[in-house]
Amino acid sequence: MVDEQRQPQQVRVKIPSLREDLEGLTPGTVVYLDGVVYTAREGVYKKVLDEGAPLPLDLPAVSDANFHCSPAAAREPDGRYNVGGVTATASFRFSQWMPQWFEKSGARIIIGKGGMSADDYRNLFVPAGAVYLTTVGYGTGALLGRGIKRVRDVFWLEELGIAQAMWVFEVENFGPFLVDSDLQGNSLFEQHTRQINARLGEVYAGLGPPALGRFGETDDRSDELV
Repeated sequence: MVDEQRQPQQVRVKIPSLREDLEGLTPGTVVYLDGVVYTAREGVYKKVLDEGAPLPLDLPAVSDANFHCSPAAAREPDGRYNVGGVTATASFRFSQWMPQWFEKSGARIIIGKGGMSADDYRNLFVPAGAVYLTTVGYGTGALLGRGIKRVRDVFWLEELGIAQAMWVFEVENFGPFLVDSDLQGNSLFEQHTRQINARLGEVYAGLGPPALGRFGETDDRSDELV
């Protein structure tokens, strides 16, 4: 029976973060951020790590929170940018750059959508002392936008475009995010996937054969295409 009185822990973390702040985060904790958060995804990773471009600012001193996202940004008449929302992107695509990025940027908080693999958490995040925060559902982009107080800087906008440029945001009460991976590499998604898969066969028990079996349809749960 679900304990309806039990609420997830909620915390606010100031960026750049302290080690003790991250040590208190466990899978499922709801997190809000204050300080400076920047965006960097494959465009920035390729430019800095593959092409050797220098970081455009002293990231270790400014922020250790890297958001995998694309902002909905519009330029105002006075030249400032107004960000109405942010759309998170799937982080698992960026695994290959994470070890070098952790070392180069000093990032200790990675934010994105959908999490990364358990192996990535254990092998890449744990050695770097990093955690992963995931967005909550698909409808929170505008909600997250409310936490962005101003665009502090934007780099490589003309070259990389809005989605791939490095945006530097000053944020307050920026969230909510869920802790997917903690400093020990424990993953919320992995834990729940294991629980669901353990009884998934019961969902299909007693059902008839696939209606379009002759066209290749299958209910074999060992088939990754299901």
